[in-house]
Amino acid sequence: MEIVILTLYGLALLFIFSYSLIQLQLIIKYKRYKNVQSNKSQLIFDNAQAPIVTVQLPVYNEKYVVERLVEAVANLDYPKEKLEIQLLDDSTDDTFQLLKKKAEELHLKGYDVKHIHRENREGFKAGALAAGLEKAKGEFVAIFDADFVPTKDFLIRTLPNFNCQSVGMVQCRWEHLNENYSLLTKLQAFGLDAHFTIEQSGRNVANYFINFNGTAGVWRKQTIIDAGGWSADTLTEDLDLSYRAQLKGWKFVYEENVGAPAELPANMVALKTQQHRWNKGAAECVRKNLWNIFRSKQFSMATKINALFHLMNSSVFLAIAVLLILSVPVLTIKSNNANLDVVFNMAAIFLLSLPILGIFYWMAYKQNKENKKLHFLLLFPTFLSMSMGMSLHNAKAVLEGYLGIKTPFIRTPKFNLTNFSSRKQKENSYLKKQWSWLIVFELLFAIYSLYGIILAFQLMEFGLLPFHLLLFVGFSLVFVYSFLGRFSFKTASQ
Repeated sequence: MEIVILTLYGLALLFIFSYSLIQLQLIIKYKRYKNVQSNKSQLIFDNAQAPIVTVQLPVYNEKYVVERLVEAVANLDYPKEKLEIQLLDDSTDDTFQLLKKKAEELHLKGYDVKHIHRENREGFKAGALAAGLEKAKGEFVAIFDADFVPTKDFLIRTLPNFNCQSVGMVQCRWEHLNENYSLLTKLQAFGLDAHFTIEQSGRNVANYFINFNGTAGVWRKQTIIDAGGWSADTLTEDLDLSYRAQLKGWKFVYEENVGAPAELPANMVALKTQQHRWNKGAAECVRKNLWNIFRSKQFSMATKINALFHLMNSSVFLAIAVLLILSVPVLTIKSNNANLDVVFNMAAIFLLSLPILGIFYWMAYKQNKENKKLHFLLLFPTFLSMSMGMSLHNAKAVLEGYLGIKTPFIRTPKFNLTNFSSRKQKENSYLKKQWSWLIVFELLFAIYSLYGIILAFQLMEFGLLPFHLLLFVGFSLVFVYSFLGRFSFKTASQ
């Protein structure tokens, strides 16, 4: 049994360390990207040659933000006669009436607006996008989720990338409307900024696989068709289509300098819903696409390895959960086997991963924020701790994805909460109070981590102390946020 425990523990450590090395590689690639960008001439949009563009807005019960979205799209700086707006509406509440009214208003102003309402949600978001694509006039398709507010110049800054006929998709950076709403939104922005700075840019400049992030991007319509269209057999239809398109030979472009503001989830359960979908969907994409990548002869081994860790990045949470569960038995084994000191030094691998991740997030932070080192030194460990505290919830999602357990697509409703004077969450009709047993297990994991801290002092073995401290704080924070905002979405929001 000791051998099994140590083997599993070692494998989990090795995966985390390997993941951190991939992140280090992306930092190097990103530095190269910035040098390339500094010498890159600005792409010019030719208004006379403007292609027809369809803007798809997939919406489901988003009455608090849809009007803001539609108004922003109508204000896009693009020839009105070349712009088609599709309101892909699967709503069952007041959102339907709001969109119907908005469509009528825009029609009177000369906009080509289609209000496409489905009474069944077959295929969920993927199904709505596919239904709209069948009727789309545009050679190019821009997609925005309900919580986004695209800037006026979004299209004219992205479309010139398609002058290269091999380019099938252009993804832009997410910005944040409510980053300073709470600690929870600050931590989300901190993590997302790293993805939309280092990861997307680094992978793109290295010609590795990148992904469409589900919104704030533009597709060449033919690319979607050639890749087999939208599919609802994973919870991350965006990631799935991205890999299928690139396997077909289409090139993707990431535009870091073009941003699209959006609202971050301000409630822990809303965040958990989003995280569950993202992490489970990524695991489902591993099952569906990873073998196709490795058997392909058109990609280098470096590209394949990066694709492996890209698709399996959610498995980091599974590795953290394994480390936590086995950490106390490992401490006990070590105290009873002094001759195994060399073996237990492998725990230092985790400590080596921390400075690499610190550099990774610092590079992104200083690129997007003022050079406030003290603020970063406070934010980074808090973010790391909270991420580790989410490991139980996210590991469950990853396991469901790998095991092929199907669950419905549950969208993350947004509430137009951009500051403290915004609508109170308790008044929101998309939420209701309900207890979740997962909260209890998060509390138990916090207690278990605290026991690991106490045991370290009892055994005078401090190698895992930083790990247990981060986990204790993380699970405690997640428990408190989940308990204070103990809501779950009504069935209608699925």
